[in-house]
Amino acid sequence: MDRESARKIFAGDRFAALTGVEIVDAGAGYCKAKLVIEDRHLNAANVVQGGAIFTLADLAFGVAANSHGQLALAINVNISYLSGKSSGTLYATATEIGDPRRLGAYDVLVTDELDNLIARFNGMVYRKNQHLPTR
Repeated sequence: MDRESARKIFAGDRFAALTGVEIVDAGAGYCKAKLVIEDRHLNAANVVQGGAIFTLADLAFGVAANSHGQLALAINVNISYLSGKSSGTLYATATEIGDPRRLGAYDVLVTDELDNLIARFNGMVYRKNQHLPTR
């Protein structure tokens, strides 16, 4: 799956679109997404709210997991927040771990524009016996 195909398919992810998450690059078992930090993404401590970071990582994870054309749905995810950020751009880079069969494992690193680590997300998907819906 290339970037344009991923953008068409995941345009249906209305929540990620609402938050401003964009797909930067995509390939087999891989996705890079970004979020330009705006005031609406900040919490009461004036750092990016954890849900916004999770949404960014989750979209990259979903694109990478579904890049083989088979519908893959999350069955377990975990995120660790390592640093706060109040401005700039965040990037989530998802990579597939191992051979994607029925269960797929993925690592997602969330970094800022200076490549500082902001969060680490790990996810596992179950691959259904059906093709990924297209728009």
